[in-house]
Amino acid sequence: MNLDKYFSLGDQVALVVGASRGIGRAIAEALGEAGARVVLAARSLDKLEAVAAAIRGQAAQASTLRLDVADPASISAGVEQVLRDHGRLDILVNVAGTNIRKRAEDYTLEEFDAVLSTNLRGIFRVTQVVGAAMKRQRKGKIINIGSLTTTLGFPYLSVYAVTKGGLGQLSKVLAVEWAPYNIQVNVIAPGFILTDLTREMWQREDMRDWLAATQPNPRLGTPEDIAGMAIFLASPASDYITGQVIFVDGGNTAGSRWPFQPSA
Repeated sequence: MNLDKYFSLGDQVALVVGASRGIGRAIAEALGEAGARVVLAARSLDKLEAVAAAIRGQAAQASTLRLDVADPASISAGVEQVLRDHGRLDILVNVAGTNIRKRAEDYTLEEFDAVLSTNLRGIFRVTQVVGAAMKRQRKGKIINIGSLTTTLGFPYLSVYAVTKGGLGQLSKVLAVEWAPYNIQVNVIAPGFILTDLTREMWQREDMRDWLAATQPNPRLGTPEDIAGMAIFLASPASDYITGQVIFVDGGNTAGSRWPFQPSA
């Protein structure tokens, strides 16, 4: 079997929005290793340059782009720059996001708007602009990063869950709308992944004990656990897969473990 036929991303142009750390960084590095020309986008160019240097150190191609998903003008200018520099855009990975954990009754409207402007409105605008270019070239892969809250409810995440649930439905609609243009749109929904943003929470012993007692695979995930699925969804191997929410979650959404044991 010629695996390059299925999984190589040679000479593909990939834009990773939110590539400066965590899951975004791991996906960007994996795309580079698979042969893609990776454009790393985020608000902070300093952090992006360090990631790009690491990718180039592996003999892969990487460049950086300042892009603020909460700013529509920044989105339009950034995508236009990618198209000018590379002539096309084959892969879009939307990782950028923010979160505020609070009791539902304590959120202010300003906090609600802040989370939605990044996680949903901003991601929609990026996808809208990139999707128009992909329609013109009649080819594209769009990968959105969801969450367990795309389908499950967890307390103190009401506004975040609104955005991730909305992202799941948006992806399904776009998958149907853009399928005639050979564009595939899918969601990776990570489970509990250890990143800089979640490290403090998972230092608590009661949280680790809860996970180990309930999740089928009792360990925390890593950003690299997500990167492999991103390569698959960006590659020709997934050309007949679209509109799917794929959970990479240690079996969390499959069910939970319990103390019952069958009799001998």
